[in-house]
Formats: sequence, structure tokens, C-alpha cells
Amino acid sequence: MSETYDYDVGVIGGGPAGSTVASYLATAGLRVAVFEGQVFPREHVGESLVPAVMPVLREIGALDKIDAAGFPRKYGAAWTAADDRAAAPAGFQANSHGWGVAEIAYQEREQRGVDREYTFHVDRGKFDQILLKHAEELGAKVFQGVRVNGVDFSDARRPRLLARIGGQQVAVPVRMVVDASGRGTLVGSQLKVKVPDPVFDQYAVHTWFEGLDRASVARRPEDADYIHVHFLPQENTWVWQIPITDTITSVGVVTQKARFKAAKDDLESYFWDSVATRPELLGALKNATRLRPFKSEGDYSYGMRKIADDGLVLIGDAARFVDPIFSSGVSVAMNSARLAAKDIVAAASAGDFGAGRFATYVSTLRRGVNIWYDFISMYYRLNVLFTAFIDDPRYRIDMIRMLQGDVYDGDVPHALIAMKELVEAVEADPTHLWHGKLGDLKASSSALALF
Repeated sequence: MSETYDYDVGVIGGGPAGSTVASYLATAGLRVAVFEGQVFPREHVGESLVPAVMPVLREIGALDKIDAAGFPRKYGAAWTAADDRAAAPAGFQANSHGWGVAEIAYQEREQRGVDREYTFHVDRGKFDQILLKHAEELGAKVFQGVRVNGVDFSDARRPRLLARIGGQQVAVPVRMVVDASGRGTLVGSQLKVKVPDPVFDQYAVHTWFEGLDRASVARRPEDADYIHVHFLPQENTWVWQIPITDTITSVGVVTQKARFKAAKDDLESYFWDSVATRPELLGALKNATRLRPFKSEGDYSYGMRKIADDGLVLIGDAARFVDPIFSSGVSVAMNSARLAAKDIVAAASAGDFGAGRFATYVSTLRRGVNIWYDFISMYYRLNVLFTAFIDDPRYRIDMIRMLQGDVYDGDVPHALIAMKELVEAVEADPTHLWHGKLGDLKASSSALALF
């Protein structure tokens, strides 16, 4: 059995992170096996892609397949607000529609490796299946319906994946392990290196609707198929609106655990009560047809004290997950796979899978994810004033850069620094116009410092 299941790399999980790293490694000539506990296609939340995934799709040779799948194109993002908006602080001018309303088009900023002005809204069941099948076509061995229950690291030079295959417990020896198990965080939980985020504890209630009139809740009808974030007047609460097909739309309410906890046994009432705070959105949804039961997603944000060790790398949600406000999940998954694959191929060439071989991956991912983390933190601290930075010519290109997911190379964007400075100034001045209006989620990637 050891010869049958002896691979250079064993990948736990066949989602975007696992299938992407498998594609890179198989292309490089490594023997790679992917173990996925479910059988694809399967439902999965997280349907909107940022442009940073496009270069990865091209590098692994899957972009033509995604193009051919007929997913709706995503040209940008929009934010809408309730009517009770605060006045402007010094130095900013609200647009003609006030605070909390803004749009960006991805084409406004050129991005390296991106040759088009759009990305995609995707049905994750279909999207993930395309990527996993693509990895298999490149030479990766894919085992669906085979769940890995743990990893035996007693011999760091030859870890063994402990899985059930054909009703039998099997130990699969590999040269190294890539944990792409998503929010299941298999290895991180096994090694007890998982750390819940002390600040971001969001929950979501979501479903799909048929026939939502997207133009009726968009400020500009031509932006109706953008991803929309609708601010709610409740603290730290917002709604996502993501096209899935020409007629199907994913809608989810995201809020803090404390508010969600009281309603978790009645997801439907919680969803509708939250949406009712935006009457125009409520009216549009009531005129649409719900296609799926309401589902909840929790435990949104966490990190790991380490994401690489001898014979081990953690990627995607298995390494870190942060609130999904900017659709960063698939981007982090695929770009972490890209970065990790480069180090893994070099390690295989050197015949050394020691932890030090993955230092570039760790430092680069840390930099990128920490920018995401701080950007998301500033969104919650600034509330509707966040959109002022989008509209301000001094910061707009930097804001688009971050919203494109272009966070792994270069310095910390100036807009992010300016956002932090504004928050500090407001907090330090009790007489400031915005002193009592900042959000209460005080988080910092430097303070968290998980990996």
C-alpha cells in the first residue's frame, strides 16, 4: 500500500487552494495527490472573485475554462448606505449622493498580469469542480469522497496522511503535506496552533434569490451587476449582493456574534428583520423568489501561530481567514497556493522540505494578508466614511489596488496609512465631528501577529 499511495506532496482539500497548488506542482513534474472529503460539485459560499485571481488562473492554464463556463462578468464594486449619514469631517467632500455611496471599476487601474477589465461572479460548486478537474488533467491524482482525519508527523521526512479509503483506514506516506482543508483547519487544529481572532467574530445568514431587480437597488443602473455592499444602520452589519447568473443573486447579512446569537434559531426572521432596515432592498427581495434555505456561516476570523514547518505548509483558509467583506477568500486561497508552490518546487529540487525552505512564502503571505486585515479593520472603524476614501482622488487608485486584491507586492498602500491616521486623530479628539461615530471593532494585524 505504501507504494500505491507514495507521493511527493499530499494535499488535504480540493477547493480553490488545494486544486491550485496541485496544478502548479503537477505542472512542475511533482507527484501530487489531492484528498477531498466531499464529492464535487458541492454548495459553497463565497461567490465573487477579485482580479488578483486572474493571473493565477492564467498561470495554471485554467482561465479559458473559466471563460467558457459562462459565469457573469464582474466589472466592479458598489456601496450603498441608509439615509441617516453623518456630516463630513474636514478635508473630505461627500459626492453628490452623500457618504456611504460609491462605485469603483476595476479597469480604472492597470494590474500586472490582468489583461481584461472584469473578473467573475461564480457558482462555487461549478467553479471549484472546474479547478479540481483541471488539476487532475494536469497529472494530479484526485481522490474525492476520501476524508483525511489527521496526519502522522512522527517522521518529519515522511509524514503520513491518515485517511479512509474504501472503508479502510489507510496511512498515505508523502514527502510533504499541504493543508488546504479550508475552515476545517485540519492540521492547524491537530497541532493546536489555531487562534480565534479576538475582534472579528462575524456571522452570516445567506441564501439565493431568483428574479431580484438589481437595478432597483443600484444607484446607477449600469452598475446593477457589480458586487454590492449595502450598509445597514445597525452597528457592524452589512449585506452582500452577488450575481450568480443573469437571474440568480446571492444575498447575505453579516453581523457580529452577539447580535446573531439571539436569533440563531430563527435565521429567516433575523435575515428579514435586518434587511427591513433598508426598505428599498426589502421591497426588491420580497418581489424575488428565494431558491435555497437560509444558511449560517460562523467562526469567520482566525489565524495560525505557524503556517509552515518541516514537511508542512498551510494555505488558504487553512492558514488564515478574515471577514469576507472584500471577497478576499478565493483570492487568498489561490495566491497562497501560487506562493507556496514556488517554494515547494524549489524544496523538492533541493531534496529538502525543512521549514526554512518556506520562509519566502510565509513572509509574503503575511504581508499580503495583513494588508487585507488592516483594510477590513478600517472599513469597520470608519463605517460609511470608508467610501470617502474611494471618492477622494488622493486615495482612489490605492483603494482600487486593495479592492483588486493586489496586496502581495510593494509597500503598504498610502490610502491604508491615511485611514489609520484619520482614525487615530478622531479617537484623540473628543470634540471631533466623528468622535462618536467610529465603529467599535478595534483590530490590528500587527497586534494579532499570528504568523
